[in-house]
Amino acid sequence: MLGFRSTMSEAELHWLRSRLLGGKQATAERGQLRFRLPVGLVYDAAGRIVLDPDDEIQHAIHLVFTLFDQQKSALAVVKHFATHRLDFPTRSQQRGEVGTVSWQPLSLKRTLAALHSPFYAGAYVYGRTRTRLRPLPGTRRNGHHRTHVVPFADWPIVHQDHHPGYIDWEQFVRNQRQLDDNRTTWDADRRGAVREGPALLQGIVRCGRCGRRMSIRYLKGDAPCYTCNQLHQHWGGPTCQSIPGAAVDQRVAAALLEALTPAQLDIALATFETLETQARHIDQQWQRRLERARYEAMLAQRRYRAVDPDHRLVARNLEQDWNARLAAVDQLEQEYAALPTQAILPLSDQERARIRALADDLPTLWQAPTTSWGKRKQVLRLLIKDVTLTRELDRIRIEIRWQTHACTTLTAPRPQPSYEQWRTPPAVIARIREWAARQTDAEMAAALNTQGWKPGHSDTFTAHKVRWIRRAYGITSGCPLKTDACPTGQRGDGRYSTQAAARLLNVHVSTLNKWCRAGRLPNIQATPRGPRWITLTPQAINQLQRSPQDAHIL
Repeated sequence: MLGFRSTMSEAELHWLRSRLLGGKQATAERGQLRFRLPVGLVYDAAGRIVLDPDDEIQHAIHLVFTLFDQQKSALAVVKHFATHRLDFPTRSQQRGEVGTVSWQPLSLKRTLAALHSPFYAGAYVYGRTRTRLRPLPGTRRNGHHRTHVVPFADWPIVHQDHHPGYIDWEQFVRNQRQLDDNRTTWDADRRGAVREGPALLQGIVRCGRCGRRMSIRYLKGDAPCYTCNQLHQHWGGPTCQSIPGAAVDQRVAAALLEALTPAQLDIALATFETLETQARHIDQQWQRRLERARYEAMLAQRRYRAVDPDHRLVARNLEQDWNARLAAVDQLEQEYAALPTQAILPLSDQERARIRALADDLPTLWQAPTTSWGKRKQVLRLLIKDVTLTRELDRIRIEIRWQTHACTTLTAPRPQPSYEQWRTPPAVIARIREWAARQTDAEMAAALNTQGWKPGHSDTFTAHKVRWIRRAYGITSGCPLKTDACPTGQRGDGRYSTQAAARLLNVHVSTLNKWCRAGRLPNIQATPRGPRWITLTPQAINQLQRSPQDAHIL
């Protein structure tokens, strides 16, 4: 009987718990189960959920959803609040301070909590989490609790339009999809949030061989390279393909700008409205912040004046509180005055005209230094769903799939390897081979520089580089600098060595050198003590040539 009574007690506890949970769920199905509401929503006297009457709190929450709709990133919202030194309200849950609102810097955790909360969309939801009890190993006793987040599509109770909200249900659904798409896990259907790197196709590029998403690595700092290495990372296989991204990004950007040409004016006007809205929201939030600080200072003043002057202990503390409130107001006013003008004031007429002028030249706006890579990627994702890259023998095939599911196929030249980029062009080698018979290395270098040719490792040709190219390709020079390289004594350009010219003119070598130094014979000399190469015209030969009998005369 004792065992039977114990079993019945456990059964009664189970039935009692089931009935309590059933009643709780029935109350939730009617939308009457009360929760701890997020900041910005409160219960009125009748128990209904309404917006917080504090206008500053409402504006701060509206600003979060507006910025996320523009930036498409929760971290971008946090950075915007931090850049403009804006705070976000939070409701204390500590004992003795329950319900007290304080203002703190916005964190990423609080931003994600606000974006994931369906209550801000005017929906009453029950069952967003599920708690399970896990038994201890080797026993039948319950161990610790584990809470699982129920997927958005599996929430058991959802009452839309249950109460006033800050956004509608459609925008809430779009936000959930955007947050899921921003996740950095490697999934075929997730693109990830836009980042500030120069890789234009970040998150939307796919491999044309295996269909997987391609990752990004940067070469030499900011040169993007798209690599399909998931097979190598997860299963130890080879890298599928790796494609330099500079030429690919240029081709895709050109196609995007060409597609945007008919709608340039609309884009410029939308940009103008976005900038003006952001400036107005920031200014309104600062005005409400100043208004709240002044109100708190006024309350401190009233409390100080209402106290009995003879009660010095209380009066002293109230006076200190009043001074602190006044100092806070003064600090906020100084911070507000120190804000950049363009961050808090509406756009001027000149700025409006400048934006409208950019509508006629969208490439200028795209290439402007003030246009961040994140903005470029956001515009790109509005029109392009994904880009598939395939490396071929001498080119890269680019397949663009637009948001309308139309496809465009482009090609880009495949970058040459470094040794190909440094190799001397065949046209230069052909010219050196053609000129080598009648020109010196220095003359060929000057001619190549005049024609605009450049060697692989530097900007200009020199005689040394031309000589190195000749030797590398087996090209014999008809105009050497050393006399022993020319057995006949006459080069391809017609110049004679000193010994050959002396034999031809029947004079001594010293006489010939004297004539060269005096300027009677045109000659060239690579170095001050190097061999001379003399130009002898028929007139000079007839004038200076001596008979063999007079050869000894200097």
